[in-house]
This record gives sequence, C-alpha cells and structure tokens, in this order.
Amino acid sequence: MVIGDRYVLDDLPLGQGGMGAVYAGHDKHLDRRVAVKLLRLLTGPDEEMERRFLREARILARLEHPGAPVLYDFGTFDQRLFQVMQFIDGVTVADLVSEHGPLPVPWAAAIAAQACAVLSAAHALSIYHRDLKPTNLMLCPDGSVKVLDFGLAMLRETDSTRFTRIGQLLGTPSYMAPEQIQRGLAGPRSDLYALGCVLHEMLTGRQLFTGPTEYAVFERQVKERPPPVPGIPAELSRLLADLLEKDPERRPAGVEALYERLQSFAVDLPMLPGFLTPPSVPSPGRMYARVVGRVLA
Repeated sequence: MVIGDRYVLDDLPLGQGGMGAVYAGHDKHLDRRVAVKLLRLLTGPDEEMERRFLREARILARLEHPGAPVLYDFGTFDQRLFQVMQFIDGVTVADLVSEHGPLPVPWAAAIAAQACAVLSAAHALSIYHRDLKPTNLMLCPDGSVKVLDFGLAMLRETDSTRFTRIGQLLGTPSYMAPEQIQRGLAGPRSDLYALGCVLHEMLTGRQLFTGPTEYAVFERQVKERPPPVPGIPAELSRLLADLLEKDPERRPAGVEALYERLQSFAVDLPMLPGFLTPPSVPSPGRMYARVVGRVLA
C-alpha cells in the first residue's frame, strides 16, 4: 500500500489496537523509515473515533520529549485518517517481561523512572495518557524508553477529564485506576496508578489483576488490595503500595515525586543480553544522556 504517493507500507501491520493498525513503512521523499498509523476501516461514520484520532495527533505534535515518538505528518487517505510517526526500534515491555520473566529491580525502576520523565512533560501540558501499559512502553537498544500510543490521552479542560463515549469505559481493565472505572474520571494520579500496575508486573512477571471478564477485573481493581512482591527492598514495597492506593489523594503527589523515589533503585543496571546494545558498541544516545545528566546535577 502506498499513501499519498509517498509512504510505502509493509504488507503486515506491526500491531493493532482499538483505533487502528500501525505499519512500518518507507518515506520515499525523505528516504527514511517511518511508522504509519491508519484509523481502522469503519462501516459507517464514527465522529468520536475520528476526534480521538485527531486529538492524538495534536497531542503528539505538542509533546516534545525524547521519550515520545515524533509526529511527522497527518492526513486522509482513501477516506481514512493516518498519522506518520518516527519509527521506534525496540521491544515492548510486555515482550521483554514475556521473554525475560521478572525484571531485575534496577531495570524495573529505570523503566518506570523514564516513563515518569515523559509523563512529567505530558502533565505539564495538562495531557493525561489514560492507557499506560506494558505494550505502550518500548525499551530501545540504547536503554532508553519510549511511551507510545496517546490514542486515549486527553487534554484537561477542567480539574478532571470525563470520558466522552457514554456507557463505555475507555482503557485497559488491568491497568485502569479505580476512579476511571467508578466515575469515568482521569487525572495525573490515574497515570500513576497505571504505572504502579506496570511496575508490579515488571517485578513479578505477571499481571497484577486478571479475571475471566472485564467486569471481574474491574471489581478487583476497585476492591482488592495488591499482594506484596516478595524479595524486593522494603522501601520499594512501600512505594508500590502508595502507587496502588485506591484513593488517588493517597498516591504520590505527582510524577516528579515518584521519579525521585525511584532513583535509589535505578542504579547498577545489569546487562540485558539480546535486548540492549553492548557497552563495547558506541551508543550516541547514551553518550548524549551521560553528559546531560551532569548538567546542574
């Protein structure tokens, strides 16, 4: 498939979600690899879906951070909206945990801390992700983390953002905060709860709350206390418990506070063979980050 006589897409999608499919492709004009997200083929007009797709593009255009993909282009092809984004080479945290099992504490903390940095930039613009999960976090070969898929993200218009589609909860049950489930409301601390679910999964190798139906998962998210993770430092256990508080007011004050609490655990990161570029291979990203980290340290 060729879009706009410019973007040549691979035959099979890299992945599919609620709004559409993402394809790897090639930009013939600029001779570079790209990722193209196509709004799924609809049987009839769906103004809500189109608004969300357009909103995601506008959010990506505003969000300038190394941990978020760059939006290159946006348009319509064959009556379908499309986004052209930076192609990210890496592995999702979901695949990393599936292949590796529970992650070492330093890596789980480092991935969560990098997600905090991206969320800090987003929350400063009053953007809430609302769908943080392992498939939306990608570990790149240089060790950096990208936060993907802002398709459910919202720009805050009031103190809390209400879902627009009546009768439908938008999100992934295993990572949804209780306030999203009960009241359809999301704020910055809803993203913290989701990140807590992801951190728990990285440390244990399995989803925190599961069930035979979405309703069963919703019930557990709202009512059930998370089990402790054996074998991790006591302070990290307290941090997880704070993140997974049912009352959002009892969670950390913001992503910056969470980032600081994660720092003491994100040290002496071991090598992850098969996932990371070896230290012997020059890494421009690591070189750049190393010096930036010394600025006003």
